[in-house]
Amino acid sequence: MASSSCAMSALRPVQFAPRASSISFSSAATTRAFATSSQRTLKFVPTSRPHAPSIARQTTLARQFQRAYADAAALPSPQKPGKVRTTFKWLWRLTYLSAIGLTVGVGYTIYVDRNPQPQFEADPTKKTLVVLGTGWGSVSLLKKLDTENYNVIVISPRNYFLFTPLLLSCTTAEASSIDPERKVVMITDNSEVKGATSQTEIPYDMLVIGVGAENATFGIPGVRENSCFLKEINDAQSIRKKIMDCVETAAFKGQTNEEIDRLLHMVVVGGGPTGVEFAGELQDFFEDDIKRLVPDIADRFKVTLIEALPNVLPSFSKQLIEYTENTFKEEKIDILTKTMVKNVTDTTVEAVGTNPDGSKKTIVIPYGLLVWATGNAVRPIIKELISKIPAQKDSRRGLAVNEYLVVQGTRDIWAIGDCAVAGYAPTAQVAGQEGSFLARLFNNMAKTEELESKVRELSSNLNVKPGNSAEAAREIEACERQLRRIKDVKPFHYTHQGSLAYIGSEKAVADVSWWNGNIASGGSLTFLFWRSAYLSMCFSTRNRLLVIIDWLKSKAFGRDVSRE
Repeated sequence: MASSSCAMSALRPVQFAPRASSISFSSAATTRAFATSSQRTLKFVPTSRPHAPSIARQTTLARQFQRAYADAAALPSPQKPGKVRTTFKWLWRLTYLSAIGLTVGVGYTIYVDRNPQPQFEADPTKKTLVVLGTGWGSVSLLKKLDTENYNVIVISPRNYFLFTPLLLSCTTAEASSIDPERKVVMITDNSEVKGATSQTEIPYDMLVIGVGAENATFGIPGVRENSCFLKEINDAQSIRKKIMDCVETAAFKGQTNEEIDRLLHMVVVGGGPTGVEFAGELQDFFEDDIKRLVPDIADRFKVTLIEALPNVLPSFSKQLIEYTENTFKEEKIDILTKTMVKNVTDTTVEAVGTNPDGSKKTIVIPYGLLVWATGNAVRPIIKELISKIPAQKDSRRGLAVNEYLVVQGTRDIWAIGDCAVAGYAPTAQVAGQEGSFLARLFNNMAKTEELESKVRELSSNLNVKPGNSAEAAREIEACERQLRRIKDVKPFHYTHQGSLAYIGSEKAVADVSWWNGNIASGGSLTFLFWRSAYLSMCFSTRNRLLVIIDWLKSKAFGRDVSRE
């Protein structure tokens, strides 16, 4: 013990002064150095008393300890990654996780679309809601309607929803009669294959009419016989076929120059968004796809837009109207404003224009293709229904509705979209908001009936079971509060969210409502906004993916130029 104490006392005076230069070192490295020195110290076996060899060993041990301490202090501290590198690392992780989440979401959506829920038998205790048409208003209604509250029947001449804004670039029954007294709808099988029964009646408790409108010709001779329209998919297919017919006929050997100019002259009547977009798409189609196929007649292609008003796109701001007209001039698209069509033949359009001094002039325009993109007319089924309702006798443009979209002079009949006269422009945006409003209204009506039935049941049990009277009274009060809140449904009010239009050459114009004003923009960036806006309006992930694929195919390989 004495020798050990002597050895330890000999170690105490040993001190290590830091070097002159300031050296930063980590506590972990220092700990390792001391631990190493301690292990080496344990190997030292002290003698009974200090002598020269033991002092030498102590000196050697001290030097080794000092060397280890110095080496540990000299180790450089680990360098921290820079902010840029850290930012990119987290961005990569976020992108990776977002891609995984997007893949899972798309996969789930595809699974749901491929595996729809089974359709149940009609519940006789529920009301039957019949919806006529599959346009913007009807589809918006069906998307937000709680179908568990009603037996829903959709009647339409087509078994799909037509996304009309993309119609320019891209077996069911038809209602034939409505009897509001008997509350039935007569439907007719319009397929080419007929069965033993081709007509039947569908009873309804509630009826929503969203059949839209047909093309208006304003009584102008020759329009319906010689024009192409833009209402259905068949219209778009016939337009493409006729364009290719005109091009191939113009390229036929021996064709006169006058006939070539006529065949390659495409006339669009209507300066609204539909007519402007079609004129721009038509010019793009020829510039990007047709010219390379028929270079000999490429310079003779011409597009003319006819509008009766003083300018095109009357619902847009003046700035965007001027931008559109200037863009059309650059694209060599002629615009004839203040021009009214008076007669149409199979080869010419006769119109009356207004000169700057106010005088009139007659214009004869030869054409190969005439597209009529203006005006809406009432469908025959709506005309027949108007004749059956005395309160509708003065209505000429459709079914007059009140602030809750109920057809005036009827009960349990609502009208939305282009077939309804609600004081708003006949646009897809209006129809979509009307459909959403009716969905909320019908959901509230079903909830109201459920709560009223519950209140009646609680009230009847209040005297039968007096022991639970306090609890029943509280439930009745809660239901009545909820009823007051649900019944407080505001009338329909349209909120304009803006207008978009494609004007060709991958440019678009947008007049978007923002706070208390509008934001007007035009150009290539607006074109990207136009595409993203319409893409978001598609009703399913499947449709969005298909539209994106079509856009990519068109960009990479060009548009389809086949005749069929």
